[in-house]
Amino acid sequence: MLRISDLRHKDIINNIDGKRLGLIRDIELNLREGRIDALILPSENRIIGLLSRAEDINVMWPQIQKIGVDVILIEMEKITPVQRDTEKRRYREEDYDALLSEWEDDY
Repeated sequence: MLRISDLRHKDIINNIDGKRLGLIRDIELNLREGRIDALILPSENRIIGLLSRAEDINVMWPQIQKIGVDVILIEMEKITPVQRDTEKRRYREEDYDALLSEWEDDY
């Protein structure tokens, strides 16, 4: 079994050009379906300058080729940073309760 906390400490390597993209900054979860949709990496601009625009690289789950002991291998033809949504999603306690009860009903 793999934990999300284990993912955050693995380097991301692009299989196409062998480039190291860095560590995971965040993970996009689909709470309704109980799965990971994407790994969020800081763009090169974000790593170099703290005052640069808030851009991220989204690695969608199907782009992940292999999760190894030390690295995660991905396959991305073109790496395009996207503007990060600065307004965080906030879930109310009732939303969590509704999702948990849906999951409990399914299992």
